[in-house]
Amino acid sequence: MFKKISMGIAAVISMLILQAPVHAEDEDIHNDVFYQILIDRFNNGDTSIDEEIDIDDPYHYHGGDFEGIINKLDDLQDIGITTISVSPMMENKENGYHGYWVNDFYQINPQFGTMDDFHRLVSEVHDRDMKITVDFVFNYAADTNPLTEDTDKEDWWQGTPDSDNPWLSDTVQLDLTNPEAAAYMLDVALYWQEETEVDGFKLQDVDVAPQAFIEELTAALKENDSDFYLIGDASAADTAETDQLLENTSLDLINNPELNQVLSETFADSDRDVSALYETWEEQGGLTDFYKQIDGLQQERFTNAFSEHQRNAVTAWTLALTYMYTTPGATTVTQGTELPMYGMDAEESQRLVPFNSGDEDLQEFHKRIASLHNEFPALRLGDFEYVGSEASMLVFRRSYEDEVMYVAINNGSESAYIDTDNIESGMQLTGILEDNLVRENEEGNYRIGIPRESVEVYILEEDKGINWLFIGFIVVVLLLFVVAIVRLKRKQKVREQQDNNSSNQ
Repeated sequence: MFKKISMGIAAVISMLILQAPVHAEDEDIHNDVFYQILIDRFNNGDTSIDEEIDIDDPYHYHGGDFEGIINKLDDLQDIGITTISVSPMMENKENGYHGYWVNDFYQINPQFGTMDDFHRLVSEVHDRDMKITVDFVFNYAADTNPLTEDTDKEDWWQGTPDSDNPWLSDTVQLDLTNPEAAAYMLDVALYWQEETEVDGFKLQDVDVAPQAFIEELTAALKENDSDFYLIGDASAADTAETDQLLENTSLDLINNPELNQVLSETFADSDRDVSALYETWEEQGGLTDFYKQIDGLQQERFTNAFSEHQRNAVTAWTLALTYMYTTPGATTVTQGTELPMYGMDAEESQRLVPFNSGDEDLQEFHKRIASLHNEFPALRLGDFEYVGSEASMLVFRRSYEDEVMYVAINNGSESAYIDTDNIESGMQLTGILEDNLVRENEEGNYRIGIPRESVEVYILEEDKGINWLFIGFIVVVLLLFVVAIVRLKRKQKVREQQDNNSSNQ
């Protein structure tokens, strides 16, 4: 019983600390947490439109739809998701579950539902104060698209794209240097922006199109809605080219394959040197215009990568999620990450999400770190300062106005610490995740130390000494507990005495 009471007290304290309101003052794409959804492989919510599904064929429709996304919105909000990012949804040729084989640029894919169904999805998202973006395919059309057979549009096309991506196998690439083709695709973009009332587009293979077209496209979309999110998804890891796109167009964010690779490699195994994370961040100018993503749909899942090193799922994801939710810039979580979901390759990674499975401890931590991200402006808006790294341990500081936070991540197989002397005397670091406490030592330093393969998020505050109020509260609870036990025992003895007297009579 004592254990249950203690757990109850801890739960109440945790709720008081972690219930996190979303602050309106920082509604900015760079603070968002995106959730990437491949519609057909997410969740089947409407079985009445399942005529063409075949879940035994990895290259066929599996039944995910708009209704399935609606059914999971509350769960996504629980893990701190602020924007859902859905795959292309234009009408595709047969088996175009991924959305790249566009047969009609002005129609919605009936495999996912109707336009009314999509409008309801957008409304449900907005009712939760969340946003929704749609992947926009503008470089390619299906080889069966009627436009490809129009003799008046023969000069619109560049042939089959040279790519190993199977999603492009049945496509023809548009020549967007052609003014008519460019004007057509610009009209398509404005149509979907206005018709759906979504909050933004993720522009697929943004580095494939001519930069002049991207400039025109993004300028027109921003002119129509200055708050419209524009995210670039580059097909190649060319930092120089993505930098140019960010500088010369109205894109808000772009992906960064190099950082994502470093993230995966670092946290996939213990004792990896974490300094590479900061070095990559620093080399590329702070990465505030890049989004972080450790998992993906077209590759081996991160869960498989660390499992090869016999690393525990909760451990590896705790380290990775803490980094992603507490460092500057937008974060993208891939569908199924929260379970976590396994996948040896693209085919397995694109399975329907097995929502009936999952690790409760991981899901609970995901909610806690998301709550911290939402509750403390310093973790979203704050300046970033690298405190230091020691082998596999990393410490950094986030500060916003009067709020100062420290984050410690120990990727090593042994306990570790880092000393910092940039904190004024008379302060303390109070741990929020694991209740660690750091006070000034005799040398005037603050030694931030945590156990192996663990994390802690601290808030900087005045050294309050021993918290007699809290200790008093615990003592009172324990005394009441002891008194209750003594009274119960006394009552039990009285009953036994009365029973004995009755039996003797």
